[in-house]
Amino acid sequence: LFAQATNPPIDPIRESVVMSLACWVGPEENVLSRPGSDHCRRLWLEHPCLLPHEWQALLNIGNCFAGWRVKALEATFPRKEGPAGLQRHLARICTEAIDAVIHGCEVIVLSDDSICEDWVQLPSLLVCGAVHHALVAQKLRTKVALVIHCGDAHEVCHHALLLTFGADAVYPYMAYESLLQLRDEGKFPDKVGKPDVEVCKSYQKAVGKGLLKIMAKMGVSTLRSYKGAQISDTIGLGREVVDMCFRGIASQLGGHGFEQLGLRILAVHERGYGGGGGAWEGLPNEGQYHWREGDLAEKHVNDPLVIAKLQEAARSNSRGAYASFAALHNSLVKATALRGQLDFKPPRQYGRSAIPLEAVEPASEIVKRFRTGAMSYGSISMEAHTTLAIALNRLGGFSNTGEGGEDPIRYQPTPEGDSMKSAIKQVASGRFGVTMEYLSNAEELQIKMAQGAKPGEGGELPGSKVIGNIARTRCATDGVGLISP
Repeated sequence: LFAQATNPPIDPIRESVVMSLACWVGPEENVLSRPGSDHCRRLWLEHPCLLPHEWQALLNIGNCFAGWRVKALEATFPRKEGPAGLQRHLARICTEAIDAVIHGCEVIVLSDDSICEDWVQLPSLLVCGAVHHALVAQKLRTKVALVIHCGDAHEVCHHALLLTFGADAVYPYMAYESLLQLRDEGKFPDKVGKPDVEVCKSYQKAVGKGLLKIMAKMGVSTLRSYKGAQISDTIGLGREVVDMCFRGIASQLGGHGFEQLGLRILAVHERGYGGGGGAWEGLPNEGQYHWREGDLAEKHVNDPLVIAKLQEAARSNSRGAYASFAALHNSLVKATALRGQLDFKPPRQYGRSAIPLEAVEPASEIVKRFRTGAMSYGSISMEAHTTLAIALNRLGGFSNTGEGGEDPIRYQPTPEGDSMKSAIKQVASGRFGVTMEYLSNAEELQIKMAQGAKPGEGGELPGSKVIGNIARTRCATDGVGLISP
């Protein structure tokens, strides 16, 4: 298994032959002991996101194979216990899991399906991480398969986090039920009349593609290397939560403890069962995926007013309009990003005095260190590409060709005396437009070993864009799509 982590990232589409989501689960024997039949008593799962019939087969495995025992543990806590019930029942379920393994259970199911008005869900990620680490601490983790039966896993990221923090498989029952209801309501025209299993398989396939993409960005080729590896980080969680549920992961900023998390969980529960005790017909759109108006909506760095002010500043070249944009943008950064929480300390706080303004490097020298992003010709227009190059050349900075080559006509100065060539030339795995002339007109060469913005996916230009001068500049054939893995 030592060769399953690679660098650079993997292309999960074109290099899928080296990737796999299949995995053995269940009790492991000592690999150094004499091989025997007990080494083979494991379950082979082709996919970590279980389908309904696979879930039923797992629950009834003891009826088909003697010696296999499944223990379901309730991942809920009484609402009457308040926020303190969260930590108390996480500890309770850890104790129950340890006891189940000691008494010979091969499969533990952590299930929240008993949620009702009086019983509140324990978040599946907290339960999974707490039980996983409790079993590891008792040296019992390799004796059991850990399956999560939950309603709060519906996005690919949810599945990935559960797996990397110790789950062997996930059955997202709420996601399946929601999809089947949407099909029955006619929201999926191509799925109307299709059997339940086909709808569920489409979701499973989508989750699988997402998991492969996440693993590929980390250079991990198989689920066996990703599962339980804790390839993630924590932001906004206190030390007590990390120590119990995500032991070994850095939490440099601190944040919510069990008390605050319990209050949030209870608030969500009350919202779901409020208003006469019945569940809501629908859920509010809080703007997690699209910008929504309102104080309670999710904040986004780019909201409509900020974009409008930026466009106004660019079109009018007005310092006042730019100042308005900057003030709005900075306020949103404070509400959405870690860097927004940073500020400059006044010199007196660390025993320093302000230096004279004459000692500060002038702006004309600072801008010489500016660099543009690497955007290839073809992904943006010739006008945009040359405008960036001319602007950075005037400032004395460096613009970047990206990996799409550069038209040789740009090596000649314009009638106004400006240079249109980019100082930084990229050489990617696709070698698009890389010629001796291209290389000799570079001030700096960047040889790409991986995609920075989208590792593992590659720089891709669809065939519909590979036409005319774009194709000639890239030394390519018209209409043929280009990919730089």
